[in-house]
Amino acid sequence: METRTYNLVDRLLMQVDLGMRTVFGRPQVTERPNPAESVADAELSDAERDLAARLMRINHAGEVAAQGLYQGQALTARLATVRDKMERAAMEENDHLAWCEDRTRQLGSHTSMLSPLWYAGSVTIGALAGFAGDKWSLGFVAETEHQVVRHLEDHLRQLPEQDEKSRAVLQQMKIDESRHATHALAAGGAELPPPVKALMGLTSKIMTRAAYWI
Repeated sequence: METRTYNLVDRLLMQVDLGMRTVFGRPQVTERPNPAESVADAELSDAERDLAARLMRINHAGEVAAQGLYQGQALTARLATVRDKMERAAMEENDHLAWCEDRTRQLGSHTSMLSPLWYAGSVTIGALAGFAGDKWSLGFVAETEHQVVRHLEDHLRQLPEQDEKSRAVLQQMKIDESRHATHALAAGGAELPPPVKALMGLTSKIMTRAAYWI
């Protein structure tokens, strides 16, 4: 059977579809079960439930941004092997997106109303990273994932001790993000300059604070 090849217009239209699914719908997930499903629910006070919901909202916003980042990079990646890695990583991040949304809803809250902004901005950043070259694109992925892992570690410390459902989700996400970073470096990712890392950290803080409230 002949393998179909996609031109730039095809990929742009596919990108629009993925974006709509990410921001407004339910993107396709892998076969993995939600880690929270096997964990018993616990009694939380109103304050604890509110804190956990806000933390999960932040993580959901981060996963929306991750989708934009990976899809933007896949759009401009030069090597097919790199493009495939980006698209596979984005598929795995869909799991995180669904898990965070489900847990946020269970806690009686909503996802960030700024999700379209997070996605659009990240697609742009990802595409620019891809134009810079595959080694920088992969290096950008690795640094992003390293920063995400640090955020997850901080959120795990902040979560109410008895909220094992949210904890199970974040712990599995941490494992996956660390693996994505390792794979990106192994595929040829370059170490980013310190100013770029600092700018990424600042951008992440802005998104985190906005998503906590909105």
